[in-house]
Amino acid sequence: MEMDNNPFKAPTARVADAHEADGEFVPEGQTVEAGRGTAWLGHGWEMFKAAPGPWIGITVVYFVIAIVLGLIPILGGLAVNLLIPVFIGGIMLGCRALDQGEELTVGHLFAGFSNNFGNLVLVGLIYLVGFVAIMIIAFVIGTVVGIGAAMTGAGKMAILPVLLVALIAMLAILPLAMALWFAPALVLFHGLAPFDAMKASFFACLKNFMPFLVYGIVVVILAILATLPILLGWLVLTPVLFASMYAGYRDMFLRRA
Repeated sequence: MEMDNNPFKAPTARVADAHEADGEFVPEGQTVEAGRGTAWLGHGWEMFKAAPGPWIGITVVYFVIAIVLGLIPILGGLAVNLLIPVFIGGIMLGCRALDQGEELTVGHLFAGFSNNFGNLVLVGLIYLVGFVAIMIIAFVIGTVVGIGAAMTGAGKMAILPVLLVALIAMLAILPLAMALWFAPALVLFHGLAPFDAMKASFFACLKNFMPFLVYGIVVVILAILATLPILLGWLVLTPVLFASMYAGYRDMFLRRA
């Protein structure tokens, strides 16, 4: 029998309700303690240590794909946003494999292409539509502010309102990020429809504001440290962050008996 050893082949698996044995699925998510924010990162670090080679391989391939697609005008950027949930979904499958004592491979990065691909892309489409809408609104408001400042002779002061518009746009994107955070895992592991998965992800993040605040502060510190050695630290931090998403999903959406 011929063996297929291609490490880039996308693994296939039955994923819906995959964690029933590990705990009861909580569709609305559950509230956890603030300290769990650091626990997710700790779990992510343990998962990285379990397979550092494949994790670094996944990170390098992911960045290369994103850079190459980004070089394609307009369509490349659209493709990146549409495929983010697909790649994250594959990585979540890789995390589950590690969690179950199985092997992680670079091929897990592409596992989302053969597991619920359509719904994962729809998650990306919803995210993209929301992102574009926010950017258009911010651009229109910024343009109006700039024209108004020019007409009133307050051009030098226009930078303040423009910065305010930029800040508002960044804050408006935050709910989109919250909706995207757990959506791929919920689509893959529990068969939720794209919009329902994003809604559940958003409200789970919202009710766990304190754990995510702790998580965010620690991530900022780690990001600064990862950037110092010529960005090489991101080869470790990126896998840890991906694995921490999986840890957070398990913490909020699985109730252990």
